[in-house]
Amino acid sequence: MNITTQIKEKFWNDETGQAIPANRILPLEKAKEKAAYKLAKEALAINQKLAAFKENIAIECRAIYDEAMKDGKPGKGNFIFYNFDASLKIEVRVNENIDFDTAKIELAKQKLDEMISESINKDMDFVKDLVLSAFSTSHGKLDTKKVLGLKKHSERIKDQRYHDAMALIDQSIRRPTSKTYFVVWVRDQQGQYQNIDLNFSSI
Repeated sequence: MNITTQIKEKFWNDETGQAIPANRILPLEKAKEKAAYKLAKEALAINQKLAAFKENIAIECRAIYDEAMKDGKPGKGNFIFYNFDASLKIEVRVNENIDFDTAKIELAKQKLDEMISESINKDMDFVKDLVLSAFSTSHGKLDTKKVLGLKKHSERIKDQRYHDAMALIDQSIRRPTSKTYFVVWVRDQQGQYQNIDLNFSSI
């Protein structure tokens, strides 16, 4: 990202590309040019330092995680560790975006629809509401939590088609992307942890 200024140029180009003689530039316009350049340059420097820090914290946390899990089975990467007196806390959160294979999720829905339509048991009415809610879309997308939430009712429902549908939902799950968040906490005098606001999730 290249940040430049026209402050020393004899001609200044405006947003349309029109060249304006420097002696025709108003004092306020010159002040805004200087301030915008200064602030943008400082912001870029901070952004670059933040990016370097994010890379460093990822390396440090990975080293601690690998050491901690040396004799155990690695999980998804979510973990928290403290310094010796627990005055500092480092938290790592890994969020995975879940998508569904459209063909298999459609097969799961068909099995559930079939089960509902053929059932004469009024006790199954609650299942109908669950399914309708789970497969309703917002802006063309399914609500992941609602779809996966159907799985927790497996023990209540004996119909094999329900279990076949849950298996199809499991098979349909795709995790194309994941995002890792790092949070640094400092314990205050009241014993409460306060996080240091870094906000580099988009870096």
